Amino acid sequence: MKDRRLLMIPGPIEFEPAVMQAMGAPTTSHIAPNFIEAFGQAIERMREVFLCPDGQPFIVAGSGTLAMDLAGANLIEPGDKALVINTGYFGDRYGNLLARYGAEVTHLRAPIGDRPSLGAVETALAGGGFKLMTVTHVDTSTGVITDVEGLAKLARAHGALCVVDGVCSVAGETLRMTDWGVDLALTASQKAVGTPPGLALVVAGPRAMDAFKARKTPVANYYADWANWLPIMEAYEARSVSYFGTPAVNLVAALNVSLGIILDEGMDSRFARHQLVSKACKAAIKALGLGQVPVSDAVAATTMTAPRFPEGVTKGDLLPRVKAAGVVLAGGLHPEIKSEYFRIGHMGSVSQGDLLAVVGAIETGLAACDYPFDTGAGVAAAMEVFAS
Repeated sequence: MKDRRLLMIPGPIEFEPAVMQAMGAPTTSHIAPNFIEAFGQAIERMREVFLCPDGQPFIVAGSGTLAMDLAGANLIEPGDKALVINTGYFGDRYGNLLARYGAEVTHLRAPIGDRPSLGAVETALAGGGFKLMTVTHVDTSTGVITDVEGLAKLARAHGALCVVDGVCSVAGETLRMTDWGVDLALTASQKAVGTPPGLALVVAGPRAMDAFKARKTPVANYYADWANWLPIMEAYEARSVSYFGTPAVNLVAALNVSLGIILDEGMDSRFARHQLVSKACKAAIKALGLGQVPVSDAVAATTMTAPRFPEGVTKGDLLPRVKAAGVVLAGGLHPEIKSEYFRIGHMGSVSQGDLLAVVGAIETGLAACDYPFDTGAGVAAAMEVFAS
């Protein structure tokens, strides 16, 4: 299609044709044999993608915010203490969510574009009494990635559950739930998992499930209550049927297709591909003379890039021109620096060709804004990374 534009925001992303074919198939009954098989297989495949063979998956109709809610509602009781490792907008959101369920929330923050050090986190945890620690693996408002492996180890050493908001990371960033000791990880279907928006995806490890079963008070959220959803997941995995709410039939079928594509690629290969594309994108941005919100490469995410606008260029100047060149990018999200940067998503089925198209469109937009740079410098930098 001549008027088609490449969608390169931090979700929704571009989806594989086979996934869209499953979305467009005639809707079956939620008790049809083919759907029962697809749902059961999707549950099984979730464990493989999250690298958590002993975890309990939940696939529920809703957004990534519901996935956050599924964790908070079931693991927090009034008076529980929660530590939020805050690297941006979505850390703030998780703190607000946990407080709704009666948690005493402590935020551990860093300057915008950075993350709290492991030493600072250990000091906070040593204060004692935290039942739960939330970690935003990649905060899409800043493009900052956290050290989930190190943080999970600290949480476990201090008796806290480690809950990872992996909305912008699962199936893109390296995440090994069981090996790292992550107790719960969550995401949304429209990010690196590669399925259109509408599914909240959670995998709860054994410690998280034990904490849920040991609750002394009822879950305050009816829709999010695992007591309602666990029999559904168990039934479909056993290739049977149980009912609480009508599942999103086409979305679940599409999810199962996408999970199959992910596993066919292999998790290690998928992580490596995302790392390569990210490195090329960031090399291109640097070659064009643009800074980034993350303060260093060490804290910059793999699934997205957050470049700063060059001096004299604004969102209203650049992004419409990039769109006219065939690529849709996102503006800033963090309220304190919203006008200072833009965001590029490169996750899921993103290819080297996609990334080169993005860089070319950015160069076209910058040239139209009369920003001085060496034409082709960004594309050349990205190609150098791919060639190496």
